[in-house]
Amino acid sequence: MPPRDTADSSRRRIVVAAVELLEKGGPDAVSTRAVAAAAGMQPPAIYRLFGDKEGLLEAVAEHGYAQFLESKRAQLDPAPPDPVEELRRGWDLVVGFGVSRPELFAVMNRATGRGPDAAHRAGLEILRGRVRRLAAGAWLRVDEELAAQIIQATGQGAVATWHSTPAERRDPALLTILRESMVAAVTRAEPAVPDTESGPAPAARALRAALPDDAGVLSDAEQRLLREWLTRLAADGGTPRA
Repeated sequence: MPPRDTADSSRRRIVVAAVELLEKGGPDAVSTRAVAAAAGMQPPAIYRLFGDKEGLLEAVAEHGYAQFLESKRAQLDPAPPDPVEELRRGWDLVVGFGVSRPELFAVMNRATGRGPDAAHRAGLEILRGRVRRLAAGAWLRVDEELAAQIIQATGQGAVATWHSTPAERRDPALLTILRESMVAAVTRAEPAVPDTESGPAPAARALRAALPDDAGVLSDAEQRLLREWLTRLAADGGTPRA
């Protein structure tokens, strides 16, 4: 049996190679043969160190949690002055990680928990600590376990929706609104979403929805122009453009 430090070094090299392949080519790129080649090792080493491909993916998930936890701890305030703002920052951090590293985030969320998951547990403890501080400050409107589930579910849902939406249709306002919906569901704080229902936006949305496919008196070109104007008004309330 090789010395422990050699086995640990080989394990790290394989995991790093697997993460690189995953983020470049998605899950299909993470074959045992491809990972072994990228790590400069033979495929049997993967089976010896991880058992099988699922064991390797568990290690990849753990690696992702460790990286995320490192960034999370860098922003951790042991005594935050405003626990609701701390909740917002934590949610934004999770969603930002998922938006920027979708393939790794997906593997992290699919992990079955077969292997060691110290980083995952540590991350959950940070979340539970945030929820506990909300409860201690009388901010929670639901119990702590449900609050943690809502926070996790909305974060994962936000990332999944973002990546399933065509790039040209993605709107950052979605993430803000989902975050504030979570805040409203979990806490007694007022949502921090700008009032978008003033001005012409609501009327533009209503008119666009009611506009028939064939407006009759309008030519095709006029209908397209009208829909473009209504879409613009509905999106930004008619804010003047520079």
